[in-house]
Amino acid sequence: MFLRRSFAGLTLALIFAAGSAEAQQLSDHQLIQSLGKVKAAAPAIDITLLIDEANANVGKGVAGLPNWSQLTHLPQFAVEIDFENNSIAIEPESYRTIGLIADALHHPLLRHYKFLVVGHTNATGKPEHNLELSLKRADSIMTALATTFAVPANRLVAIGVGQELPLASTDPKAAVNRRVQLINLGLVE
Repeated sequence: MFLRRSFAGLTLALIFAAGSAEAQQLSDHQLIQSLGKVKAAAPAIDITLLIDEANANVGKGVAGLPNWSQLTHLPQFAVEIDFENNSIAIEPESYRTIGLIADALHHPLLRHYKFLVVGHTNATGKPEHNLELSLKRADSIMTALATTFAVPANRLVAIGVGQELPLASTDPKAAVNRRVQLINLGLVE
C-alpha cells in the first residue's frame, strides 16, 4: 500500500496495487472514509475548463493550473487499475477493486455525491497519445461502474490527464503513475 498526502497537503490519496496482498485488504470502508470527508460545499468545478487546460498543456504538466489546483482541496482516492498494455481493456483481477469502489459509491454516506473519474498514465509514449488513452481508460472505469455495478451514470464524470500529474515525479515512467483517481465533486445537482 502506498499512502501520501496531495501536493497541497489537504487531501488523502491511497494507492493499492490491484491483485497484491494490499489490494485484498482494500475495503469500501477505506474508500468511504477518504471520499466522504466533505467539510463544506465543494467549489464549483468546471469540467470543460479542466479538459481545455489538460489539452492545452500536453507535456507541460497541469498541477499548478488554476482549475486543476482546485481539485487538491477535494476528498479523493486513487487506485491502480490494471489494463492490457496500451489498451482500455481492464484486466480481470482489477474488477475486484472496481467492485469495492462501487460498493463505496452505493453507501448511504456517498450515494448523493458526484465523482470525477480521472485517468492517468505514466510517461511511456507520446504525451498526446497518453492524454487520449487516459480519457479512454477513465471512460472504461466509468462504464464498468455504471453498467456492471449499477452506479448511476449521472454521478460520474470521466476525464483524462495523461502523464501530466505523476505521483512519482522523479520517475515519470513508473507504474505507480498509471492510476485512476476518484474525486468527490459534491452533491449531485
